[in-house]
Amino acid sequence: MKIHCKYTGIRGFVTVYNRAVRYAYMITAEAKRRLKILNHWSRYGLESATDAFEISERTLWYWKSKLDKGEGKPEALNPEKRTPQRKRKRIWDARILEEIKKLREKHPNLGAEKIYPLLLDFADAEGIGKCPSSSTIERLIADMGGLRISPRKISHFGKVKKVNRQKVLRKPKDLVARYPGHVLALDTIEKQRNGRRMYILTVIDIFTRTTFAIGTKSHSSKTFAHFFFLIMQLFPDEIKNVLTDNGSEFKKSLDQLLKRENIIHYHTYPKTPKMNAHCESFNGTIQDEFVDYHANLLFDDITSFNEKMKEYLEFYNTKRVHWAFGNKLTPLEVLSGSDYYVSKLPVECKNGWGHAKICKMGQIQVVWWSSYPHIFYVRYFRKDIINVLVDTL
Repeated sequence: MKIHCKYTGIRGFVTVYNRAVRYAYMITAEAKRRLKILNHWSRYGLESATDAFEISERTLWYWKSKLDKGEGKPEALNPEKRTPQRKRKRIWDARILEEIKKLREKHPNLGAEKIYPLLLDFADAEGIGKCPSSSTIERLIADMGGLRISPRKISHFGKVKKVNRQKVLRKPKDLVARYPGHVLALDTIEKQRNGRRMYILTVIDIFTRTTFAIGTKSHSSKTFAHFFFLIMQLFPDEIKNVLTDNGSEFKKSLDQLLKRENIIHYHTYPKTPKMNAHCESFNGTIQDEFVDYHANLLFDDITSFNEKMKEYLEFYNTKRVHWAFGNKLTPLEVLSGSDYYVSKLPVECKNGWGHAKICKMGQIQVVWWSSYPHIFYVRYFRKDIINVLVDTL
């Protein structure tokens, strides 16, 4: 196949093209300004140019000589670099430099603020009169090539390669919950007392603000996977996306569960809790209104704590109006008001669940109470993970 240029035969096309490229990418704004001043000088005279642009005669002659040497090309007026040819060099004791290298090798990528007190002790011990400050240490590290170390591995070809961090799917900017189950946000609350740690696993449906929570002794990925599996069984809508931070409890088992169920798992960027603002806000609310007043019960009797939290979640989801809905609707009203929720109910349950039922799912027992048709009582028989789970829909 022969390639033919449609501009072939047009006289002067190559010249116009080269000039267009030169003006677009090679001539700076300052060079254009200088060329304008020189044109004003040649047209209106020296006095007018110096008065209008406040430029000395000596500078004008210097620019004109540069333009003449460049054969009239405007790029000859581009400002030259003002970097000195001979720069000042930082001169420090060789022992200081060697100690910085040793510290960076022993403690990879240790910051200058952390290195400074260690280097100060070294200077005192060695009798070195002056120790560089933190900012100077940063500059010395840059002068020595950065001294940055990264994990390495050997490939199957025998080459040493850098080990990159595992890439995860980040939350897109246009991710907005548009229906129940579209995006569920997950997080963990940690409480400490006398060296002992307890955890509260929290989940919120961003569209309806329906919440789930449970107190537990562990926040491993296996525990969260069990907890989220129950939510999948009880939530009336299909779950499409999940949003979490980069904690270890959202890896391995939970990630495997989400992949098996074809649920997209989004992660927030590091140190950006505002990307998971809905769950963070619920964490603050449940602590201010419930957890802080029952902290002793959380550490002493986790079963009773979850029983009481069931009552709070019932109130939160069914009675407490939400600011997102103008303080007029509860999460349950928004959830039950969606078309999908109503259509998913069986024919015999149009007016709610009228009879108590028991459903056993492996080691999990679920009980529906007739007096509270939207409340589920879930009991785990695996004592090593969770004793009692109480959630509301």
